[in-house]
Amino acid sequence: MPTQKVRVAILDDHQSVVDGYYYRLEKQPEIEIAGAVGYGEELEGLLARGPVDVLILDVSAPTARENRNPYPILHLAPKLLERHAALSILVISMVDDRALIQALLDAGISGYILKEDMAAIQQLAAIVQAVAAGGVYFSEQAFQRLRNDAPGADPPPLTPRQAEAISLSAAYPGEPLSALAGMLHISESTLRNLLHNAYARLGAHNRGEATLKARELGLITPLLPSGSRRPTPPESGGQ
Repeated sequence: MPTQKVRVAILDDHQSVVDGYYYRLEKQPEIEIAGAVGYGEELEGLLARGPVDVLILDVSAPTARENRNPYPILHLAPKLLERHAALSILVISMVDDRALIQALLDAGISGYILKEDMAAIQQLAAIVQAVAAGGVYFSEQAFQRLRNDAPGADPPPLTPRQAEAISLSAAYPGEPLSALAGMLHISESTLRNLLHNAYARLGAHNRGEATLKARELGLITPLLPSGSRRPTPPESGGQ
């Protein structure tokens, strides 16, 4: 458990949401907000400014200012937790896909709150402190989503590594396989095999089809239907 103030970082691209988090957290004497960013690629810079105990993030935040695709949370979450040993991740999102919530839990996050769960949002300061102390918190809606769907649900058609590769590919649809392989620290041939096996499991023929199918199944972050974000179109063919 942190001996000093709990330092919190925020990733969310809606300023009104960020303002709400500041309102609920900055007046708490036990909590200090380290900063907030709106794009996934800005996370490392924020975390490098100083120690952070809890990262609050929205899985639908865009990758970068010029890349509005959701950032690859299944790729980044384990790496952030590995690089920052004292960090706990608390997801607050509109996304309620059971498979994605379970995958994030397996990846090591410490909590998941649906943005519509106002009772949990009102207790955000206490939840942040509990997570910083090593606890795990799932809002009632997220917990029910996991519990109610799990017994009759088919197992996800992708392995965690395949889901990570598809998540990364969806975030950077225009990047060649060599660049994606470098992000995953594997060879291009290994990534090619990984993606081809994922395609087979999804019944897809290329990266674009695999991305769409994975989003439909809730295996990676879906595109929000609000129209507030304009994602980069996935490739229509090739690898």
